[in-house]
Amino acid sequence: MTAILHHFVCPPLIVCFLAATFPFSAAAAPQREQARSMVVTQYGLVATSQAVASQAGAAILARGGNAVDAIIAANAALGVVEPMMNGMGGDLFAIVYDAKTKKLYGLNSSGWSPKLDTADRLRAMGLNAVPTSGVESVTVPGAVAGWEALHGRWGKLTLAQDLAPAASLAEKGIAVPETNAENWAHDGANFAGNPAFAHVYWPDGKPPAMGQIFRNPELAASLRLVGEKGRDGFYKGRIAESILKLSNELHGTMQADDLADFQPEWVDPISTTYHGWTVYEIPPNGQGIAALSMLNIMEKFPLADWGHNTVKTLHVDIEAKKLAYADLQHYIGDPRAGNIPVAQLLSKDLAAKRAALIGDTASCNVLPSDLTQQLARLSSDTTYLTAVDHEGNQVSLIQSNSSDFGSGLVAENTGFVLQNRAANFTLEPGHPNMLRPRMRPIHTIIPGFMQKGDQRISFGIMSGWNQAQAHAQFVSNIVDFHMNVQAALEAARFTKLTFAGCDLTMENGVPPDVIAALRQKGHDIKVELRYSQTMGRGNAILHNDTTGVNFGGTDPRTDGEAVPEMPPF
Repeated sequence: MTAILHHFVCPPLIVCFLAATFPFSAAAAPQREQARSMVVTQYGLVATSQAVASQAGAAILARGGNAVDAIIAANAALGVVEPMMNGMGGDLFAIVYDAKTKKLYGLNSSGWSPKLDTADRLRAMGLNAVPTSGVESVTVPGAVAGWEALHGRWGKLTLAQDLAPAASLAEKGIAVPETNAENWAHDGANFAGNPAFAHVYWPDGKPPAMGQIFRNPELAASLRLVGEKGRDGFYKGRIAESILKLSNELHGTMQADDLADFQPEWVDPISTTYHGWTVYEIPPNGQGIAALSMLNIMEKFPLADWGHNTVKTLHVDIEAKKLAYADLQHYIGDPRAGNIPVAQLLSKDLAAKRAALIGDTASCNVLPSDLTQQLARLSSDTTYLTAVDHEGNQVSLIQSNSSDFGSGLVAENTGFVLQNRAANFTLEPGHPNMLRPRMRPIHTIIPGFMQKGDQRISFGIMSGWNQAQAHAQFVSNIVDFHMNVQAALEAARFTKLTFAGCDLTMENGVPPDVIAALRQKGHDIKVELRYSQTMGRGNAILHNDTTGVNFGGTDPRTDGEAVPEMPPF
């Protein structure tokens, strides 16, 4: 390949960029392994897990909106199309690149627990963990406040314009996509007996089938109300009153000021370097720090020399995951509950010490770092999306109900489920993630961002505890193995959703002899079919500042698509 590139003369600038960035050329085309091509455009681009939502964002770009307008439109549309994963009742995190200032901004719009919620209260009820559904699992939804915060800082169109595509989809109906239909039936079955839930999401007494038209006029009305009144249309007034009425009926603790007082928080993204790239995540209360810790450990080994998904590479990746997640489990919670040793956890010195613990066999009982518990049951249903506009503004955003259809609770005439993010708290006394009044639990949802020179990639791969380890694998695919963004998303992955033990899941895209050799090292591997949703569903956009060209990729593990902005004609 080196010889080919040495003698190859790049006529147009874009071909030169591709050859320098990703190791493929026309001569290598027969060896191509990825199933789909990247979407390539000099105009704006939106990539989500549902093609209809990507189209909504691209339509906003075509109407003069920027990347922030597009991401709000796409996110709201996703709440219509895949309501089990996200919606107005969930939380939101974002990383925004402002092309004018050339700076990154982080937004933490994860909601807090009600002011009357305490671990002592639940223990007095005879509980040893926060329930995973029902009223005790509900925290204040942060998504709508996040939309307004993003829009207030960067939006070009009105918020009503940004939400109009989603409101129209909810009113006129969407044809339920393939993977989404499977998730709808599986995820909603637990709540089908709840009349309020069934009224919205279980029409005719059953889940909507693939291709069936699903309408949600109550959600359309909620979206239009927020478009008209902004955050006050959600955290005060009719929607807030409906949420409080439901909480009171179920003996919950939510109060009017819990909703009205909530504000998202602007944060500085945390980062590390990985072989010349800078990789960014949102700081705790999220798990993004584990992705950075994992990369720091992986960097100590010659993965590029060992090869992609070889025995040596996968063994190191898996062991690095355990070490990074042991620290995550022990130290991370809401920073307002106590000091979290972010700088120490991200230090290269600590990574060297942790890397030295990786031997030739699997470790089944990894301890956290000694820097001077156990987390609650966490869940997996999330959606990640990203957008870029023709000016180079770029947004990496993730939004979630926490688990499948969240708490299962639907307040009257709202058209969305309330999240169950409180289930992520622990009741363990003294733990940084212990349930306290107006605290945010540890979050699994994390947007990612990476850059080197004139190249910037906004990316994310969802699904609970899969996310940080999937981020690290994606970054390694780009940096160590020179994959393009589409190939990096398609590549076979592993995931370990537990903390202790040697169990993990791996897609059968990893060669059987490699899996057999890893088992010999002590890894207890369950093999999943290729493109399993267990591995999460991702999207990514690469923007090149020199050429102004955008490259989009979407995960084949879902119904998504990267949709470019249509220029005026």
